[in-house]
Amino acid sequence: MELKDQIITAISYYKSPFKQQTIREAKRLKGQIGLELGGPSSVFSRKSFFPVYLYAKSVDGVNFSNQTVWEGQLTEGDTYNYLSSHGLGHQYIDEAGILSTVPDNKYDFLLSSHSLEHMANPIKALKRWHAVLKPRGTLCLILPDKRFTFDHNRPYTTFEHLLQDEAQDVDENDTTHFEEVIRLHDLSKDIDQDKVQFEQRTRNNSVQRCVHHHVFSPELIEQLLNYCGFEVTISKTFKPFHLFTLARKKD
Repeated sequence: MELKDQIITAISYYKSPFKQQTIREAKRLKGQIGLELGGPSSVFSRKSFFPVYLYAKSVDGVNFSNQTVWEGQLTEGDTYNYLSSHGLGHQYIDEAGILSTVPDNKYDFLLSSHSLEHMANPIKALKRWHAVLKPRGTLCLILPDKRFTFDHNRPYTTFEHLLQDEAQDVDENDTTHFEEVIRLHDLSKDIDQDKVQFEQRTRNNSVQRCVHHHVFSPELIEQLLNYCGFEVTISKTFKPFHLFTLARKKD
């Protein structure tokens, strides 16, 4: 880690007691190899509550397409620029819920920040993430806290619904939640979207992947992770709208 990163992280640590536990956990991943599903993400960088980019040996990335709303144009290969002061990780172009090009038991840790809500079949995705982690590997899962987002009018998803999605092998062409999303989405909290644009974006989700299929509570997250073979070690909320969960792959 560069000296300036050490100084910035130390200041962040001592100025923000609420971050100290998660910064310590990020440090425990020092020298390890990780995979990020969607990204890069600022929550894993300098000044954040989980600055794992600073400590990892390397981080690879997965995005569903070589052209996304968030990252723009992507090129598969050793092009994943997660932190300017570090080397490049490998960029996979692959479905994050399938990971057909990622070997099992390859990574020490997995990172997912505001990506699982965009997947139509969370259980299928989490079971695959479990498979690519090494034994006792770490999962950092960050999801939106609906109370402070444009989803605040929507009901929480039930675990039973996610089990049904798994049983029916729902894929990313699923439209089950579109009408609810269009009806209950708070456009006042969605930058640069009017009603017509938002509805068009929603119905074009198989290409853009902007829809939040499901709405997660802390209780649902823990139930889901336990079911998929993880043991939750930390569950916290961070401003402005993050549900942070750290979990370990069970033996």
